[in-house]
Amino acid sequence: MTETQNSSLAAEPLSAHDVVAAGRDFAELALSEAGLFWNEFRPKEGTCRLYHWRGRSARCLTPANFSVRSRVYEYGGGAFCASADAVYFVNETDQQIYRRRLEGRGKPRLLSRGGCHYGGLAWHHGQVLAVEETPGTPYPTHRLVALDDTSGELRVLAEGADFYAAGTLSPDGQRLAWVEWDRPELPWTRTRLMCAERGADGAWQPANCVAGSSTHESLQQPRFDARGRLCCLSDRNGFWQPWAESAQGWAPLPCQQADHASAPWQLGASSWQPLPDGGYVASWFEDGFGILGAVDDQGTLKQFTSDYTRFRGVAADAEQVYAIAASPLLPPAVIAIDRASGKVKVLAGDQALLPISQISQPTPFTYSSGDGQAHGFFYPAQPLHGDQQQKPPLLVFAHGGPTSACYPVLDPRIQFWCQRGFAVADLNYRGSSSYGRAYRMALKHNWGVIDVEDAGNALTWLREQGWVDDRRAFIRGSSAGGYTTLCALAFLDLFSGGASLYGVSDPATLARETHKFEADYLDWLIGDPERDAQRYAARTPLLHAEQITAPVIFFQGELDTVVVPEQTASMVASLEANGVPVQVYYYPGERHGFRQAQNLAHALEHEWLFYQGLL
Repeated sequence: MTETQNSSLAAEPLSAHDVVAAGRDFAELALSEAGLFWNEFRPKEGTCRLYHWRGRSARCLTPANFSVRSRVYEYGGGAFCASADAVYFVNETDQQIYRRRLEGRGKPRLLSRGGCHYGGLAWHHGQVLAVEETPGTPYPTHRLVALDDTSGELRVLAEGADFYAAGTLSPDGQRLAWVEWDRPELPWTRTRLMCAERGADGAWQPANCVAGSSTHESLQQPRFDARGRLCCLSDRNGFWQPWAESAQGWAPLPCQQADHASAPWQLGASSWQPLPDGGYVASWFEDGFGILGAVDDQGTLKQFTSDYTRFRGVAADAEQVYAIAASPLLPPAVIAIDRASGKVKVLAGDQALLPISQISQPTPFTYSSGDGQAHGFFYPAQPLHGDQQQKPPLLVFAHGGPTSACYPVLDPRIQFWCQRGFAVADLNYRGSSSYGRAYRMALKHNWGVIDVEDAGNALTWLREQGWVDDRRAFIRGSSAGGYTTLCALAFLDLFSGGASLYGVSDPATLARETHKFEADYLDWLIGDPERDAQRYAARTPLLHAEQITAPVIFFQGELDTVVVPEQTASMVASLEANGVPVQVYYYPGERHGFRQAQNLAHALEHEWLFYQGLL
């Protein structure tokens, strides 16, 4: 971005509608012989559009009335794949797979047969591999299947496990690998890497477990390299790192001692890829910051762009590395990096949002909490009307998940608050991903305790640095972050108010009503709802509403099946009965995580007005 472009940007603070409009993002990226493809979410439209880059420009492949998004496991992912002459995608409305030719302008043709939902798509050797979800009671069943890429004829590749992910074929088509796991495990606690070989008759032989059968490890993103070796990310040594078959057995590849992936909440993630000429390209995390580089077979590292701090959808060919990248200064972009020179080309996105001088940039901080340390990113307030004397109020962000993470990238929502005089602490409390298995697993049976402790100690640490006014501190979060928010308000006397966006107020109810993917998550986070009933009671904000004295604002989708509206309504009623100032907004048509532009803007604006009233 040139100085001329930078100085020409409007100096006015971002409005709530500006923030929503700037929420354009790229969900997934894939590479085929036909070129590069990506899925783009535009909040104004509320749809996901598929784009194809070939040569010098991109064109949209998604017709009107279609949106490319999977809902398998509720969180979806792997919503498209591509061959040399067609693209295959899941339509958001009916969750079916459609085939669209790359040449011509014909309508997409239905490939799947209905009745089931699909996600985790991958194209190999004339077939579309997918995770199939069949609705059922009390939970759906899942299988790994293959559909002929023209006729749609379906074959079952694997069934019997509770969950499947990441089906992939070797270059010669003779080996099939995938990841599977069973309840009560979660994809970031323990999974199995499976591999089957094709027999002389062309049929798949019984699969063998390559890794995960006897060790507590999480495996994700299996790949076959150019030599046909099966590789995968494993956290057996404490971090998600590349491992591969070798003469000595399953062994780690030369790599950095860091997580090379985030927690796999969605299908289709790609944070690493074997290179066609040997070695691999990968992204990993150092102090929460994303690094991108290539590692050859001898372990020599070639690091690429340092301008970006998070990389997703990593792909590569003989000449280029591709990724969805984000930085603290610019919104997400699809980039191509010349492997020889390291030169970066922006293919889509990356439009400047604010002048650099008006952007609050993240400073990583690590602080003592409990029996360990916790992490976060601090964003300083922009001085209001030139006033730099008074310490700013603080807004603590607790991310969702809770086995997830926040990243040091330009977030229009954070800039919205910083422009209005707030400092922001974006926390990666203990239990967050990107800091290794031990840090992630610290949350086991400790949800509602260590995340809350970390939120309180972050405020104390920031006050001790003289960065914020701890008498004017607020906390906010969505989903699991909403639970942390409500627990902090109930069990700590530190915050002057809080905001819960579709947050959990009754974890025992959530355990009874949630979907299959998270059916055992509460057992892992807190314990068995019956055997550990006292523990649940001690950590249920709804049962301790009388301890909340600070005002709270709630935002809830009426179609939410994860945190149902009745849960929020009960919490609101309890607070009102105790005379606590409460505001609540319900949004028809919204599920777990708001997507409609007008609702996103409304929620942000009214959260701001809520804090203004308290200040």
